[in-house]
Amino acid sequence: MNIFVGNLDYNVTEEIVRNLFERHGSVNSARVMTDRETGRSRGFAFVEMPNDTEAGQAIAALNGHNLDGRALNVNEARPKPERGFAGGGRFASGASGNRPAGGGANRFGAGSGGGSGRREPRW
Repeated sequence: MNIFVGNLDYNVTEEIVRNLFERHGSVNSARVMTDRETGRSRGFAFVEMPNDTEAGQAIAALNGHNLDGRALNVNEARPKPERGFAGGGRFASGASGNRPAGGGANRFGAGSGGGSGRREPRW
């Protein structure tokens, strides 16, 4: 079972998290999530436990547990939501539906909004 551990102090290490959960059963992995740019902890972790019974006992015992002055938020991890390919603000929201944002020009280059009606590549 994959377990979410939130409200961690930024100085908590994977070893500390692993040791905390190993008191309740076998642990496959413990990963503290870090910021890509700074390498600093983001304040949460994921723990993988192979035995669902032990994992459930760990969740019950550690949810609300005080670690370094912070009450942990421990529960079964939810699957990561799927992210579509339209991210990054590529399409305008609202009445325009799925038309590209900007310009207001129709496919022949005419229309309000000025400009040539052509868009430069984003890369």
